[in-house]
Amino acid sequence: MRAVMIRKFGPPEVLEPAEVDEVQAGQDEVVIDVEIANVTFVETQVRAGKPPHPSMLPALPAILGNGVGGTVSGTGRRVVASLNGTGGYAERVLSPASRLIEIPDALAMRDAVALLADGRTALALAERAGLRAGDTVLIEAAAGGVGTLLVQIARRAGARVVALAGRPGKLAVARDLGADLIVDYRRDGWDQEVRDAVGEVDVVFDGVGGDIGLAAFGLLGAGGRFCPFGMASGSFAPVTAELAGARGVTVLPGAGASPDKLAALARAALREAAAGRLRPVIGQEFELAAAARAHAAIEARTTVGKTLLTVSLGPGRNYPERAQRARTGAPVTTASLRAKAGPDTSHGCPARVSATPWWTQLATSVSARRQTTAWCHRSAPGSIVAAAWRR
Repeated sequence: MRAVMIRKFGPPEVLEPAEVDEVQAGQDEVVIDVEIANVTFVETQVRAGKPPHPSMLPALPAILGNGVGGTVSGTGRRVVASLNGTGGYAERVLSPASRLIEIPDALAMRDAVALLADGRTALALAERAGLRAGDTVLIEAAAGGVGTLLVQIARRAGARVVALAGRPGKLAVARDLGADLIVDYRRDGWDQEVRDAVGEVDVVFDGVGGDIGLAAFGLLGAGGRFCPFGMASGSFAPVTAELAGARGVTVLPGAGASPDKLAALARAALREAAAGRLRPVIGQEFELAAAARAHAAIEARTTVGKTLLTVSLGPGRNYPERAQRARTGAPVTTASLRAKAGPDTSHGCPARVSATPWWTQLATSVSARRQTTAWCHRSAPGSIVAAAWRR
């Protein structure tokens, strides 16, 4: 079967398409025919050999990928599953039957995969922070997978949202999702800009860490809640217990949760999305063979929202179902993607290439579409999907 492997840690190029042995289900296991695989920032760190914790490094060679969506082989049941960190960048995966999460009928599979990790993370963070109506909430990396969800959750809680991002297009995404104030944290003095606009803040969701996280911490007033959950900068914010105590701030780190709790949070995120109360922003999708490009885009911070790998079309599906050509380099915003998804001007996206070796002719076909960008939208509630072929 098709997969993407790493045989050594290093830059994105160490991710290599390969043919590997088929998986065989053991007792209490099932085989999932994968349609969509999740890609996370943490996976780029693991691939580089620099994960948040050394225990996260897999034995090599390995197939990365923790979250997938597909159908249970032979049954057609639509499910998502977490795989304990490895195995997801492949056509088929094994999962304990007890860990499967059913996808609600009203929810597209790619939306469910986008919410599997980020949805449970965002809900857990909001629960831990105890969001209240009237809170002023600062969200870093507000156009990322978790950040876009936190903006929506905070707004629904009645909070005033300050969204930080690093590019105009990303700021526009946060604005379209309902942020009250958008700030480019690449500018000198961005923290004073926030202070001048809203004063002190009540909650900080720190997904960047480093100096950005420390500056955001400095905006909290007495009684504030600091919720670190990521290190996009390469390190966590240097906020010590002594520093927090002196400021009267409570630090609420991303504490671990039991598998049952994580599954419950994931199911809750899917229910919220199926009911139309939570919308994953999927900024880009790559073919399985282009996993290295997906990692490179995440590391270059050019991605918006979630990044997914398209592994299989799924039975009886014509993916993508709709497409709209856009100008190369045009800003990606929720509004612009919705505008580009109109049924009257849709075109069929290039079909998947079937070949042996499968990745060779696929790469050739993608190269033939040089300088072309196609935005693809699946007509599911609240779904925003973009698929790009640039090289």
